Amino acid sequence: MRPEITADIESLDTTLTTVEKVLDLDELDSRARELEQQAADPGLWDNPDHAQQVTTALSTVQAKLRKVRDLRTRLDDLPVMYELAEEEGDASIADDELAQLRTAIESLEVTTMLSGPYDEREAVINVRSGAGGVDAADWAEMLVRMYTRWAEKHGHRVDMFDTSYAEEAGIKSATFAIRGEYMYGTLSVEQGAHRLVRISPFDNQNRRQTSFAEVEVLPVVETTDHIDVPDSDIRVDVYRSSGPGGQSVNTTDSAVRITHLPTGIVVTCQNEKSQIQNKASAMAVLQSKLLEKKHQEERAEMDALGAGGNASWGNQMRNYVLHPYQMVKDLRTGYEVNDPSKVLDGDIDAFLEAGIRWRMSQEGAEG
Repeated sequence: MRPEITADIESLDTTLTTVEKVLDLDELDSRARELEQQAADPGLWDNPDHAQQVTTALSTVQAKLRKVRDLRTRLDDLPVMYELAEEEGDASIADDELAQLRTAIESLEVTTMLSGPYDEREAVINVRSGAGGVDAADWAEMLVRMYTRWAEKHGHRVDMFDTSYAEEAGIKSATFAIRGEYMYGTLSVEQGAHRLVRISPFDNQNRRQTSFAEVEVLPVVETTDHIDVPDSDIRVDVYRSSGPGGQSVNTTDSAVRITHLPTGIVVTCQNEKSQIQNKASAMAVLQSKLLEKKHQEERAEMDALGAGGNASWGNQMRNYVLHPYQMVKDLRTGYEVNDPSKVLDGDIDAFLEAGIRWRMSQEGAEG
C-alpha cells in the first residue's frame, strides 16, 4: 500500500478505537441483553408507554452496536481490498471505500460528543423572520426548506406543525419536528440568528438587501419529563386555518392557539384537519418550550454558581452571502464554503459537525 494510505487507515483505526472505548461496547452488549429480556416479558404491553420506551431503547442500542461493528469489519478488511486492487492495477474502489469510511467514522465520532441531557431526542425547530421586511420573510422560508431538505437527504421524517405566511411572500414563522435519534443534539448548534446578504428579488432597483431570521431548536418532550401543565395555566383558542391551497384544512375552525398564562408563551398548530390533532401537536410544542425554559433556568443557576455554561452562544451565528460574492461562513467556528446554493439545498453536515466540535471545545474550556 502507498504510505499515505497506510497512514490514513491507521488514523481511522485510532479514531474508531477511541469511539469504541467511549461507547463501551461491552456495556452496550449488556444493555441490549437486559432490554431483550424486558421485551420478551409477556406482560410488557400491559403498560404501552413503558413498552414503547423499552422497544425504542432496544432498537437504538442494537443499531448502535451494528453500526460500530460494521465499521470495524470494513476498516479491518480495507488493507486486503487495497492489496487486491494493486494486483488489478485499479485502486478506485478501495479509495471510494476509504473515503466512505472516513466520513462514517468521523460522523460517529461527532455523535459521541452528543452527551447532553436531551441530545438523543428528536428536535422541534421554530424559524421566525426578523429584520428585513419581505426579504426576511422569504429568507425564513428558505431556511425552512434548507432544514427539510437536509432531513429528507438523511431519511428523517419532518412533521410540520404550523406555518404563518407573510402577506407578500415567504413566512412570518414555521414550527416543525424532525424525527430521528440525536436530532436535538445535532441541530441545536443551528440555534441563533442567520443573516442573508443578496440582491433583493423584491426590489425593482436591484439593490443589495440584508435580512435576518431566527432559528430556535427545542428537544421533543417525552413522558418521563414531568412537564406539568394544569388546564388552569392555559387558554385555548380555536380559529379557521389560513394559508394557500383552499383545501379542507382551512374550511373549519380546526386551528388551535394555546397561550401559557404564567409565561406568556404562545404556540399554534393548524396543519392538521382535526382540532384534536392540532391541540395535541400544539401541547407537545408548548411542553418542549417549557422544558427548554426549565433547562435554561437550570443553566443560569449553574452560571451564577460559577459552573460554566453559555446560554447566548448561538446568537448571530452564520452569514450567507449571495452578492457581491458567494460564501456561507459560520462566525463561531470559522468554517466557510463558497457554494451557498448547495448549503441552501440542505448540504449542512460540515457546518453541523464543526458546530458540535466547537461547542465541545467551549464546554471543555469553561469546565
